[in-house]
Amino acid sequence: MTAPTSLTRRALLSAGSATVVGAGALALAACSSPAPSGSGSGSGSTEASPKIAAGTEVVKVADIPVGGTKAAKIGELPVLLSQPTAGTVMCFSAVCTHQGCTVGAAAKDFDCSCHGSKFNAETGAVLNGPAVTGLTAIKVTVTGDAVVTA
Repeated sequence: MTAPTSLTRRALLSAGSATVVGAGALALAACSSPAPSGSGSGSGSTEASPKIAAGTEVVKVADIPVGGTKAAKIGELPVLLSQPTAGTVMCFSAVCTHQGCTVGAAAKDFDCSCHGSKFNAETGAVLNGPAVTGLTAIKVTVTGDAVVTA
C-alpha cells in the first residue's frame, strides 16, 4: 500500500477551481440547448430546427382571434400564432430563447411564465427580458379556412 501524497493548500485550491469551472461549464451547456426554429423571417432567432413538412395544417384561421394569439403544436413542436389583422397569420416557435421554457399565448403578446420574458405577437421580438433574442418565425400561409406550414 502506498502512502498518500501530501498536497499543498495551493494545489488543492487549484484542483478545486478547475473542478468548479468544469462543472459550471457543464451546467451552462445543459441550460443552453438551442431552441427549435423554423424557416421564417422576422425578428426571431435563426438557429437550426427540426424539419417541418410544408402543407401541414396547424389550426383553423377562425381559432385565432383577430388581434389576438393562440398556442398550438406542429407535430411535437409547440408554436404560437397571432392574427394581427383579419387573414394575416404569424407563427413562431413557443420555445423561449432565454432558457427553453414553453412560451404561452396571451391576449396581445406572448409570455414566458418561467422568467417573465414577453414577446411581440406580430414579430416575435423581445418586449421584456431576460430573453435577448426574439422567437423563431415559422412560415405559414392561409389556405382556405386553415393555417398551414409553408
